[in-house]
Amino acid sequence: MIHYKSKAEIELMRESALLVSETLTLLASALKPGITTLYLDKMADEFIRDNKATPSFKGYHGFPFATCISVNDAVVHGFPNSSELQNGDLVSIDIGVYKNGFHGDHAYTFGVGEIIEDAQKLLRVTKESLYRGIEKAIAGNRVGDIAFAIQDYTEKQHGYGVVRDLVGHGLGRSLHEEPQVPNFGKRGTGAKLREGLIIAIEPMINMGTKDVFNDKDGWTIRTADGKPSAHFEHDVCIQKGKADILSSFTPIEAAEKANKELWSDY
Repeated sequence: MIHYKSKAEIELMRESALLVSETLTLLASALKPGITTLYLDKMADEFIRDNKATPSFKGYHGFPFATCISVNDAVVHGFPNSSELQNGDLVSIDIGVYKNGFHGDHAYTFGVGEIIEDAQKLLRVTKESLYRGIEKAIAGNRVGDIAFAIQDYTEKQHGYGVVRDLVGHGLGRSLHEEPQVPNFGKRGTGAKLREGLIIAIEPMINMGTKDVFNDKDGWTIRTADGKPSAHFEHDVCIQKGKADILSSFTPIEAAEKANKELWSDY
């Protein structure tokens, strides 16, 4: 069943989404070679609770952490751990918060230190594909229009692998609601988009094959060929003419840029 939100509920969801953005901004400022993902998870957990919210992921179907942090060939659902991040790593950080009865849930993939040109391109194209999908997230269109826009740009135009096993989703009082929002599909298919629907659009794009497997921890999804993956996600409210993006990459990008400039001096 699809749940549509009132104007008041949309604003509450915007608050939750922007708290995720603020948390990702905090982690962007701290990210550097030598730091552990477990340390980042602790920072996020404390920041979310300090802002009178709870981490959506912690305890969700038994997931033991506040964040999903996926490095290099890990696509999503990665476990934070005590291994130190290395120069050149790609790090996807996916965070959910629950506040005022609603969830926010979005993600951003960072490059640690200096990353190779192929990795830079993967991040750029994946982020661009997210916005191409969002352009189609308007009342009157269908889910398949979003899916096609993402797949066409990443797979057909750039030759990347679009993950089939995992998809975006509706968002609200529950972390995962209907409809599912794939990153692959045909135009004009799927659920019709109506005003007040809030969805998490999240392209998960692999540098190589689209195929993935579930690691031995039972959660981490990895690329079948060991090549890196990128993941960007926004919370989006369907409106007439133009989608309303509830989350924000602007402060994250600013913190990412400032951090890279700081560490480039060393």
